[in-house]
Amino acid sequence: MKHKLLLLSLLCFAIVAFRSVEDSLFVVPSNFPKPVYNFSKNSLTANKIQLGRALFYDPILSRDNLISCASCHSQFSAFTHIDHALSHGIDDKIGFRNSPALMNLAWQTSFMRDGAINHLDMLALAPMSNPDEMDENITHVVFKLQANNVYPKLFFEAFGDSVITGEHTLKAIAQFMLTLVSSNSKYDSVMRKQSVFTSQEKNGYVLFKKNCASCHTEPLFTNDNFRNNGLAIDTTLKDFGRYRATKNPSDSLKFKVPTLRNIEFSYPYMHDGRFKKLSQVINHYTNGIEKNRTLAPELQKAIELTSNEKVDIIAFLLTLSDKSFLFNPKYFYPKEIFSKTVKD
Repeated sequence: MKHKLLLLSLLCFAIVAFRSVEDSLFVVPSNFPKPVYNFSKNSLTANKIQLGRALFYDPILSRDNLISCASCHSQFSAFTHIDHALSHGIDDKIGFRNSPALMNLAWQTSFMRDGAINHLDMLALAPMSNPDEMDENITHVVFKLQANNVYPKLFFEAFGDSVITGEHTLKAIAQFMLTLVSSNSKYDSVMRKQSVFTSQEKNGYVLFKKNCASCHTEPLFTNDNFRNNGLAIDTTLKDFGRYRATKNPSDSLKFKVPTLRNIEFSYPYMHDGRFKKLSQVINHYTNGIEKNRTLAPELQKAIELTSNEKVDIIAFLLTLSDKSFLFNPKYFYPKEIFSKTVKD
């Protein structure tokens, strides 16, 4: 009986110790809701996260070994790209949309501009298999990783098995992306009562809550939903948004509501990158709405703002910038891993 009690105590201690380590790898910000991601099916470990980080930056995921996830998702631009409106892929091909910024993904239930992916563990598979992005298949990726002189060891350290699988590859990338949590902007500091808004920022916050917050809901600044925001359809791309994924006419011209966190750094804006400045975005919502049958209910009534009020809203939006996220070393290119590849 004593032995059973001792074993039970040791087991409980091990579970508690494991959970404390996992909790330290992913901390839910005090002003954030509970994540929707099911961690029990992909429990976090430092080795899995490090493996995912290496895969995120490695162009081995593409057919020609030249395009990585980071090619379109740069840390310093909130894990999107800023040098062109549409994503660029393999063989200098131009993608169909502007790449979305990657952050706070544990709180999202769907991914991509049209929500075509409904689980984070599968997200990397979409650009990997897209002929205009990486143009590769997971089977061949696994073959290349297995033949690499670094990855079998990294997979063994992460999963206890040096035989690489597609499932483990995707789960490792998801683990790294789960750690991309942005929650230390000035806005967050104000919410934690550690600082205060300027009068201009405060006025912008009031205007934001009145005109924008129904879709860009605090504290994530997205409602994780899809809306037709009144953009005129691009005559070249002819992108009908979520309809492309669902074929449901009621989804026509609806796109996922993007987070506004780090919006200062994630330009150009909209699914096709048509706006380069925040002022252009604000002007769209006051003067550029194109009405049609699927237009968001929130935009049926005109938004009226003075020029000064527009400036105040932008001043507030700038408080959503999180420099500790944009320059966090744990998200950097893992040169310590890839230097081993060169040496070996």
